[in-house]
Amino acid sequence: MTDSIMSKAATMEIPINSNGDTGTLPEDDSLEQAAKRQWSLGEKVGSSRGPRDLQQVMVSGPNLNETSIVSGGYGGTAEGIIPTSSIKGSSMNHSSSSSSMTAEESTKGVAVEKIEQVKKWGLNTYKCTKQMISERFGRGSRTVDLELEAQIEVLRDTKRKYENVLRLARALTSHFYNMVQTQHALGDTFADLSQKSPELRDEFGYNAETQKLLCKNGETLLGAINFFVSSINTLVNKTMEDTLMTIKMYENARLEFDAYRTDLEELSAGPRDAVAMARIEAAQQQYQIQKDKYERLRSDVTIKLKFLEENKVKVMHKQLLLFHNAISAYFAGNQQQLEQTLRQFNIKLRPPGADKPSWLEEQ
Repeated sequence: MTDSIMSKAATMEIPINSNGDTGTLPEDDSLEQAAKRQWSLGEKVGSSRGPRDLQQVMVSGPNLNETSIVSGGYGGTAEGIIPTSSIKGSSMNHSSSSSSMTAEESTKGVAVEKIEQVKKWGLNTYKCTKQMISERFGRGSRTVDLELEAQIEVLRDTKRKYENVLRLARALTSHFYNMVQTQHALGDTFADLSQKSPELRDEFGYNAETQKLLCKNGETLLGAINFFVSSINTLVNKTMEDTLMTIKMYENARLEFDAYRTDLEELSAGPRDAVAMARIEAAQQQYQIQKDKYERLRSDVTIKLKFLEENKVKVMHKQLLLFHNAISAYFAGNQQQLEQTLRQFNIKLRPPGADKPSWLEEQ
C-alpha cells in the first residue's frame, strides 16, 4: 500500500494557474502527509532493514508477462485495465481458428469437387448404358460410318490371321530347335564311335561330318526364323494393338455421342418452358462436346489405319522374302546362299551357348 501511495505521489501532475502559480488540490495535503509519515517510519526502521530493501523492491517488482495496459487517465476504474496475456491469448486463438477455418474450407472444396465428378460419371454411365441396351434390342439408332467400319473389320480379321501365323512360326521354331539339338547330339555320337570302331571309322566319320554341317545350317536357319517371328510379333502385338486401342476409344466416343444425341432429341421433342429450355441448352453443349470428340477420334482412326496398312505391306514384304530364301537355301543344302540371305537382311547369329550364363555369372 505504501509503494502504491509513493508511486501515486510521484506521478501526480502539478496544476498551474493562469498567473503561473502552482495550485493546490484537495488530494495534495493528504498525499504529502502520507509521504512524510512514510519517510519518518523509514528512518526509524532503516537501521534494521539495510540494503535488503532494494532487493525486495526488485523482487517484488511487476512481472513483465503480466504487464497491463491502462485505459484512461489517472484515477480511472479497474475496468480499464486489460492484461496483455489475454490479448496474446486472444490473438493466438484467432489465428488458430482462422487457419482451421481455411483448412476446413479447402477440405469442403475438395469434397464438393469429388462429389461433382462422381455425379457426372454416374450420369454419363447411365446415358451410355441406356444407349447400349437400346441398340442391342433394336430400339435405338446408332451413328455408322460404313467405310470406316469395313476397314476396322478387315483389320480385326487380319490380326486374327497374323496371330495364327505367329503361333505356327513359333511352333516351327520350337520343333526345329529340337531337331538341331538332336542332330548335334547324333554328330557327337558318330564322332565318338568313329574313334572306337576302327573297322567303321570312315562310315561313322562322314556321317558325323554331315550331321555337324546340318547342325550348323540349322542354327543359321533358326536365326532367320527367330527374326521372322520377332518382326511378326511386333507387327501384331504392338502396331496392330495400338491401332485397335484407338479404335476402342473411337467406339466409346461413338456410344457417348449417340447417347447425348438421343438425350437432346428427347428433350427437343418435349415441352418448351423455361426449365426445359435450360436443359435443352445444357444438352446442346454436351452434344457438341461429344460430337467434337467423336470426329477427332474418327480422324485419328482413319490416319492410323492408313499408316498401319503401309507399314504392314513393307514389313511383310521383307519378312516373307527372308523366310522363303532361308528355307529354300537350307533344304537345298546351299550353305553359301543361306549365309548370304542372313547378311542381306542384317541378321547376326549368336554363337552357340550364348544363352547360357558364363561360369563367372554362375558363381
